Amino acid sequence: MAAGAAPVTTESDCRCDVMAVTDRDCAGVTACPGDRGLLLVAPGGYRGRVRDPNLTRSAAGQLSPERRATDLRRLRTERFDVLIIGGGVTGAGAALDAASRGLKVALVEARDYAAGTSSRSSKLIHGGLRYLEQLEFHLVHEALTERGLLATRLAPHLVRPVPILVPLPAGESLRDLPARAFRRAYYGAGVATYDAFAGVFGGGRGMPLHRHLSREGARRIFPSLRADALAGAIRYYDGQVDDARLVVTLARTAASLGATVVTSTRAVGLIRQAREVTGVRVRDLEAAPGSPDAEFEVHARVVIGATGVWSDDMSRMLNDVGLRPGIRVRASKGVHLVVPRSAITGETGLILRTASSVLFVIPWGGHWIIGTTDTDWRLDRSHPAASARDIQYLLDQVNTVLDRPLTTADIEGVYAGLRPLLAGEADSTSKLSREHAVFEPMLGLLLVAGGKYTTYRVMASDVVDRAARRLGGVRPSRTADLPLLGADGYAAMWRDRADLARRHGVPVGVVEHLLERYGTLTRELLALIDADPLQASPLAGAPEYLAAEVTYAARAEGALHLEDVLTRRTRISFETTHRGLESAGHTAELMGAVLGWDAATREREVAHYRARVEAERESQLMPDDATADAARLGAPDVRGFAADRGVDGDSVELPTSSR
Repeated sequence: MAAGAAPVTTESDCRCDVMAVTDRDCAGVTACPGDRGLLLVAPGGYRGRVRDPNLTRSAAGQLSPERRATDLRRLRTERFDVLIIGGGVTGAGAALDAASRGLKVALVEARDYAAGTSSRSSKLIHGGLRYLEQLEFHLVHEALTERGLLATRLAPHLVRPVPILVPLPAGESLRDLPARAFRRAYYGAGVATYDAFAGVFGGGRGMPLHRHLSREGARRIFPSLRADALAGAIRYYDGQVDDARLVVTLARTAASLGATVVTSTRAVGLIRQAREVTGVRVRDLEAAPGSPDAEFEVHARVVIGATGVWSDDMSRMLNDVGLRPGIRVRASKGVHLVVPRSAITGETGLILRTASSVLFVIPWGGHWIIGTTDTDWRLDRSHPAASARDIQYLLDQVNTVLDRPLTTADIEGVYAGLRPLLAGEADSTSKLSREHAVFEPMLGLLLVAGGKYTTYRVMASDVVDRAARRLGGVRPSRTADLPLLGADGYAAMWRDRADLARRHGVPVGVVEHLLERYGTLTRELLALIDADPLQASPLAGAPEYLAAEVTYAARAEGALHLEDVLTRRTRISFETTHRGLESAGHTAELMGAVLGWDAATREREVAHYRARVEAERESQLMPDDATADAARLGAPDVRGFAADRGVDGDSVELPTSSR
């Protein structure tokens, strides 16, 4: 045993307290048996539990079907320090934060990772240029700090710079020259301040500086801009991310540090002793119908609700004991359109001012993402629907600056998500704060809500800090220095991508595609291809993706259903005009080989997915929110629960799909 280390004989002697253990820093520790790998004692008596050091960190974080079964048993039989409800970016971030502090952590999610808001964003990691105008300097500072960390340290394989133009409107006469000069100075000062904040607070800027452009310069890099619609432009940079993939990576990184993470597990009620929450009653939505084991209790010292637009439901569950409501959240619907890259000619994104907010036009591989709206939504929260009115609004706004107007015929995909904004007195959701809050409505229960996708790590740290006060003896957050799976060694692997392609017999473009989605985990997909060359085959209906990516999603990324892969592990559902229908059969075959699906199950999965696509298409033809919502509800949820209306029988249930 290492000098100074206290003897360890049982698991109860050890706190699950571990730094970011990588594949190479297990030296200087002494091992003793543990139920999930090894209990480790470092020199000086520091104790912690991590995986078997013979396993790679990525292998320890594989969310396989077998891992789910094991984690379900753990939920039933063990007591946790922290139980998190919600598998969006905030919940997954909180699981990672708590696990990296050494806490015994569990996370339950009713649907899939990022099934709610966290997969339906504008795909930007940004400081919020418009928040400078609203004088929300703290929010800008916080977001730019997080952007810098993600782009340079935590997830450089998932977050990368994207150039964005701020078009400066043209005047109609010489009398407009002073106004044009003022606008350039005004916007220029704002962007310069943005860059200055990033340089000072951004943890390593990670983004190039802004640049002023003339009208001709702007149209050289964005020829589709109408010449009469601008006097010039300012180019600046923000971060771009595959939002759903970042959430899955957070969950896997938490799992690699010992967290128990289980999807398709719905919280149906809180367990209370007197006036204290001691756990959650959950239902396994993958259990056989009528199974006596489908519903069970999970016990924890602290329960954290990271349920986004369902935060009010958790608060209302406490009304029966006379407690005041907790966080009040107002859902704001944001709709995005996806059009092919050929529909607009440009090398950068755009940010446009509208009457009520801003509009982004963002390059996304072979596509453009156009969004977003910002309107109240009081209908089904599980499946917010885009209406024909939403779609036409976005087309009208973007067409004010394009030389060839877009029409509905150009649209490949549409998606809608809900922002969980802290409720206030503002008439418009666009004026509500993007700040977050942590609230403790009852002993043992913490709720976190509000905030921005970009600042998920701060939200996670804040709520775990509150939990730590109750638990005692917990180390501070360390996620600012903890690279996510796939980040460590990414730059070197990118430099060696040509050699990597040669060694595995695949085109360099394939390796680049994988590196930009998986980072250094690319080696695991290449290993699948080495073992079975058919895994290098293009996916039917979506040739930019490989069969190996579907197999890997089911084997290592916790995908349980067809829509998990077509809408979140890949983005085929909005990147193709067929919305993934031409890929569904092939995807079901590949997933079925991993998950043990028979022919009937494969057919059922495809039928569910087809019904979803048809319902979404119908909703997008409806004139308003009410009719669009009714159309979208025509498709049953593949996980077996009805559309969320807040009530199931006599008790409130929590869909637990977080931000």
